Amino acid sequence: MPEMLTLPVKTEPAENRPKEFSAYLVRPDGPPKGAVVLIHEIWGLVEHIKDVADRFAAEGYLVIAPDLLSSIGIEPSIGLELAAIMTSTDERVRAEGQPRLREAFTPMHVPEYGAWAVSALRSCVDYLAARPGVAGRIAVVGFCFGGSYSFALAAADGRVAAAVPFYGSPPELGQVHTITSPILAFYGEEDERLMQSLPEVSAAMQAAGVDFTSKVYEGAGHAFFNDTNVHTYRPEIAEDAWRRTLDFLAVSLGAV
Repeated sequence: MPEMLTLPVKTEPAENRPKEFSAYLVRPDGPPKGAVVLIHEIWGLVEHIKDVADRFAAEGYLVIAPDLLSSIGIEPSIGLELAAIMTSTDERVRAEGQPRLREAFTPMHVPEYGAWAVSALRSCVDYLAARPGVAGRIAVVGFCFGGSYSFALAAADGRVAAAVPFYGSPPELGQVHTITSPILAFYGEEDERLMQSLPEVSAAMQAAGVDFTSKVYEGAGHAFFNDTNVHTYRPEIAEDAWRRTLDFLAVSLGAV
């Protein structure tokens, strides 16, 4: 059965940063094929992410999905409120909601927050690595905000054996040489900002000797995997990305 955990931050947090955080844990029915750190979108640990965690567990993986945003005031209920503003088809709602969005998201852009979040993610790896049969078979998967932090965790922790960032921004390109795991990165061709940076990212990964594979989907933009977003969800593409992710994890974690 799924449960909520409280975990300590791995390193001493900066002043005013929480010393612990919550995470959603779900176990497979039998011995795990491996483990997955699942990182949410910018909306936080909403039900959609818990559903994805459940899907990974049904495939045989032990999954931990940390809540990285409640520490800065974005509880899941607030995340849903912010998502409704940003994805509204009503231009007036989006325009009037901009101050609310800026206020909510500003705290995550300071360097201290990024360091705290990576420390929290490394604590998730600590927890998984201590579970029977999991050490050496830990992957990270994330979406949008979580895709960016999937890159960051892979760069920060050599225990990560595979990384699957969905439409995420990579760490500073000068830091990619610290990545030791293979990476399978998904993008939508209509996600203009990330598509513009992808050639440079690919070149930096190649120069650093990182096993980096990108899959770009035609007719898709940002958040194509999120089946709760009627504006961006692309069912056939999401299903293809899911199957590719499972195949990649099976090979990378030795679960074939």
